[in-house]
Amino acid sequence: MSFILALDQGTSSSRAIAYDADGRTLATVSKPFTQHYPQPGWVEHDPEDIWNSQYACAREAFDIATAAGHALTAIGITNQRETTLLWNRRTGQAIHPAIVWQDRRTAEWCERYRAQGYSELVTARTGLVIDPYFSASKIVWLMNAIPTARALAEQGDLAFGTVDSWLIYKFTNGASHVTDVTNASRTMLYDIHAQQWDRQLCDMFGVPMNCLPKVLPSSGHFGDTRLFGGGVPILGCAGDQQAALLGQGCTRAGQAKNTYGTGCFMLLHTGAQAHVSRHGLLTTVAAQIHNTCEYALEGAVFNAGSAVQWLRDGLGIIERSADVFELAQSVSDTGDVFLVPAFNGLGSPHWDAHARGLLIGLTRGTTRAHIARATLESIALQSAEVLQAMQSDARIALTELRVDGGAAANDLLMQMQADLLGVPVVRPYELEATAFGAAMLAARAAGLTAFGAATNRTVKVFEPALAQSVAQARMQRWQEAVQRARGWTSVQINAT
Repeated sequence: MSFILALDQGTSSSRAIAYDADGRTLATVSKPFTQHYPQPGWVEHDPEDIWNSQYACAREAFDIATAAGHALTAIGITNQRETTLLWNRRTGQAIHPAIVWQDRRTAEWCERYRAQGYSELVTARTGLVIDPYFSASKIVWLMNAIPTARALAEQGDLAFGTVDSWLIYKFTNGASHVTDVTNASRTMLYDIHAQQWDRQLCDMFGVPMNCLPKVLPSSGHFGDTRLFGGGVPILGCAGDQQAALLGQGCTRAGQAKNTYGTGCFMLLHTGAQAHVSRHGLLTTVAAQIHNTCEYALEGAVFNAGSAVQWLRDGLGIIERSADVFELAQSVSDTGDVFLVPAFNGLGSPHWDAHARGLLIGLTRGTTRAHIARATLESIALQSAEVLQAMQSDARIALTELRVDGGAAANDLLMQMQADLLGVPVVRPYELEATAFGAAMLAARAAGLTAFGAATNRTVKVFEPALAQSVAQARMQRWQEAVQRARGWTSVQINAT
């Protein structure tokens, strides 16, 4: 009996899930790793922590599955996107901590390029906006901050990669320096229409092209690893949100999903057409199977689960993240309290790197329960804002939203989401859609045709229960709070 090993390397933890040939879960292993915040707005990971935690998960899941009589057929990898690493090809060692997708240290660099009029070119080629979120500015910062980086690049000894590239490099013992098209499309260096690295952008930003990985389709051969005995092929690779789109069964134009993790990421499949957004969304590659490239519109919310972590670690009003749900349910509403969790700026549709978090509407009657409920509602409000922009861009009236990720298991949040959207929210059988999508890509390349039937199984549907006039009023109040959060830093800059 064969099995697929899916490796899901996330922002705060690494995970490995073993699936049998029909897509049923055999083993799930997860391990957290340390987040580093060296300065306000900076977020880093130790590359060896990423590797060691992911390999430990993979080994444990492998041992469980093989002990049950299954044989490993292939590996699929999915990863936190945009997080940027540089390493020495000769030593295999990273030359700096990984700069995480949430990191905002390059905000001024991005502002300069926007001010010089490059926004239109970048969006036309890459589908992205000039923002610290993406890898290009992080690469430039690393190249300038590390004295040896340029020399290594000139010698051909410097390798850049998002986390997928780093893991594949490590699993193949340095034999493969590759990425897939979905991860490449998140670097701000890849032409999503020509489907190749863009030399003009690389030259403009000062990124040596010889440090970039080879770009491959999302389902195919990325190399072999001998860490599980004989040679085992890595046959699938995709950024986490694109993997979740596939894992949710959203393979046709007009289907949409939202993943609730550290951030929230909503993708609307647009088929073979790459729609250019007029409302602050991103155009990205959904997947490439063989020679067929498909696209999606994406909205990126930077702080969702991280806002709950702030309640736990920053304010100390809950002991565990899971406690937020019971606390929020202890009150019937937020008491008109709003939280704008712009701890490291705002993503879609605002793209304001200087916005800062805001908690507003407090009275003497406000309790920690109101703040907890406002925190959950902020997740739903941000997602509703993104979906409104998507429907305007694609001119598609969505009939449902499919959801996954840890917080999607909470009924209160999902009901909030359905109420604000005015469409049903569908929670599927497989909440680990990200890992499942990576496994599907590997299974497809391995010829396991029965894999993936689980995407058609639904657990629960949340129907809208709030009058649309009330929902619209709530969205209006949210917009007022967002404008105050965006205005705060401009006042501070003017004062200094």
